[in-house]
Amino acid sequence: MLIALIRRDLRRSVASGGVWWPVAFFLLVATLFPFAVGPDPRLLARVGGGVVWAAALLAALLPVERLVAPDVEAGVIDQLLIRDVPLPMVAAAKLVAHWLGFAPPLVLATVVAAALLDLPGATLGRVELGLLIGTPGLAALGLTTAALVAGLRGAGAVAGLVMLPLAVPLLIFGAGMVDAGPGAAKLLAAVSLVLVAGAPFVAAAAIRAGMD
Repeated sequence: MLIALIRRDLRRSVASGGVWWPVAFFLLVATLFPFAVGPDPRLLARVGGGVVWAAALLAALLPVERLVAPDVEAGVIDQLLIRDVPLPMVAAAKLVAHWLGFAPPLVLATVVAAALLDLPGATLGRVELGLLIGTPGLAALGLTTAALVAGLRGAGAVAGLVMLPLAVPLLIFGAGMVDAGPGAAKLLAAVSLVLVAGAPFVAAAAIRAGMD
């Protein structure tokens, strides 16, 4: 059942363009940033890692409105509950599908962004490793936020207000991996693991509360 739910949500994400819009937004930010700060290679190399992480955070926020609300409105969640499918399992499937939908394409797009920001190869490697560690946490935050704002008017704006402050630790430790190395990587992994472990249960509680 879990695999079926993941495949369903992933197919829906691909069909609705949820895979490509975050990547396009991510690359757009990476393209515009050098125009804003100038073409100085040393400056771009110094701040490029943080720019990549900030762009990844904003890109992860784009599909949040489509993660939970459509299934609640269409009665899909009700049907799954009637079939005795646990809500935490449904939330876990959405978490995995959300990560598969935006993280791997984002990691690949980072190679292009690194060229635009003139990042050295060693810096690119640390940024890529940080994204692999931290994007599950971003996906967990996205799912939790989607469950909290499902059914609210203006959910997109509210989602940004909820998710962005909570993502600050991921942003700090992810960008810090460029300079701090293993210490920041351990902190990033710890924060990401806590978010991934707790998100299915928090999201399930939020979905149930919204349906009552």
